[in-house]
Amino acid sequence: MAIWLDRNSRILVQGMTGAEGTKHTRRMVASGAQVVAGVTPGKAGQEVDGIPVFDSVGDAMSATGANVSVIFVPPRFAKAAVIEAVDAAIPLAVVITEGIPVHDTAQFFQHALNAGTTRLIGPNCPGIISPDQSNAGIIPADITGPGPIGLVSKSGTLTYQMMYELRDIGFSTCVGIGGDPIIGTTHIDCLQAFQDDPATEAIVMIGEIGGDAEERAAAYIAEHITKPVVGYVAGFTAPEGKTMGHAGAIVSGSAGTAAAKQEALEAVGVQVGKTPSATARLMRAVMTGG
Repeated sequence: MAIWLDRNSRILVQGMTGAEGTKHTRRMVASGAQVVAGVTPGKAGQEVDGIPVFDSVGDAMSATGANVSVIFVPPRFAKAAVIEAVDAAIPLAVVITEGIPVHDTAQFFQHALNAGTTRLIGPNCPGIISPDQSNAGIIPADITGPGPIGLVSKSGTLTYQMMYELRDIGFSTCVGIGGDPIIGTTHIDCLQAFQDDPATEAIVMIGEIGGDAEERAAAYIAEHITKPVVGYVAGFTAPEGKTMGHAGAIVSGSAGTAAAKQEALEAVGVQVGKTPSATARLMRAVMTGG
């Protein structure tokens, strides 16, 4: 089992003929993912390594049965690309692109909510991987194996580090949700999906400074999650009032600090590591009973 992505997933890549799209299509294929189509308007009939390219998401879905889109489209065209995927009613759209204006994200996010047929992951995210089953995005496929841990993370690089540090135990699914102020899939969405997944026994949740997503996740864990959760909050040393990396990672006063998030999580029984490696050790203890 896995959440949202498994060995039956059939992936199309919007922007596959671009440099990033081509590179990561090849990486996904090499990892065993079923990439069945590309979409670049005006380039129908072309191929990338034998994978057919179509003019639209709808055409690609009709011809290949694709049910996942991975979007490698430049920021100025990303809104139109996501709206096209939603209008085609693809079940899952993974928006890798960073630098999309928040105004654009707000519009396509609301469009997806109104349609009610497409789950968005991202934008500005590394994607989603279910090890040894499928890989939709840019997460390296060779750093971990399948296992009973679910991982949800705002940070791409910390996703990779956690996967690597717990590679001997393995993961059901790892989801990089992105760090922008507006994202399609939240910590809470992933927590509930992992709670409902019989193959996931425990959950690692990685957050970061800024906003109140982690505090809201803590409240949700208290009410709805019975599986053990281990957490990490990036940004304990970040200076107040300074924007750090992700667009959403800005602290104002005591709101959004790593310490406040840690306190909220620990109050509902989540063990929080001070470093990624310490967090991995906490999860290892949960899984081994040590």
